Amino acid sequence: MGWRGRINTALVFAAVLMPLQTWAAGKCERLVATGSPDAPPYSWRDPQDPKHLMGANVDLFKQVASELGLKVEILDSGSRSQALEEVRSGRVDLLIDSPFAVAELTTVDFVHPSLLSNEYVVWTRHDSPLVYNTLADLHEHRGSVSEKARLTPEFTAYAKSQLQLARSQNLTQAFQKLLLGQVDYVLAGRYAGMAMAQALGMSNELIARGLPLDRPGLYLALSHNSACNDAWLRGQLAKKLTELPASGVSQAVLQHNVERWKAQMQAPLDAPKQ
Repeated sequence: MGWRGRINTALVFAAVLMPLQTWAAGKCERLVATGSPDAPPYSWRDPQDPKHLMGANVDLFKQVASELGLKVEILDSGSRSQALEEVRSGRVDLLIDSPFAVAELTTVDFVHPSLLSNEYVVWTRHDSPLVYNTLADLHEHRGSVSEKARLTPEFTAYAKSQLQLARSQNLTQAFQKLLLGQVDYVLAGRYAGMAMAQALGMSNELIARGLPLDRPGLYLALSHNSACNDAWLRGQLAKKLTELPASGVSQAVLQHNVERWKAQMQAPLDAPKQ
């Protein structure tokens, strides 16, 4: 083959290869995401813009997407169950705060590691005589947990068989039961409990004790039916998520959103009475 033939062959090969490379590295320029509308400080409905979500997971995902050159919109789907259905169908590309569930592997790809983890700890009154060092210390005590809590399946099974853990409608109700002496402890997220206690004026009466009992991860979950779900995107997201913990950004973003949520809860209390 002469030099002209070699050049022509190279040009044809380059013409074929270039679109493939572009497709692999930039097939999807915009992602639509959703999550829980009632899981602060990780994800909750933005009161100033109810069609969208706000929270630590929202902020971190936006940062990761921005570093990858992706535009994102994070919508409120109305409820946790509806958010999952939107992702399963492919109408929405991914969930930003999904607990890992084996049953969902047929519909989504979980990106590892998790975006954040929710640390569930034991909350008691400051003057509580409860001695707590291990889970076994809780066996004979009455506890409460919000029905909105999303614990790992392993801990849920343990609690059902070994703990006296009653469900409350929400965290506010669980803390009220604790202050009234109706339960000995509350199992709640470290940061959600902190913000709630401060907003309700209970921070001098309640304390988080010991190490976390459960640490469910909050994952990015890409729909199998999303046109954006490809190996390049999954790999790039995993790389960015692996780098996050060492940067210290996650903790700062989480604390910032604890303060945002606390301020929102206090706003009605501080408003002038009509």
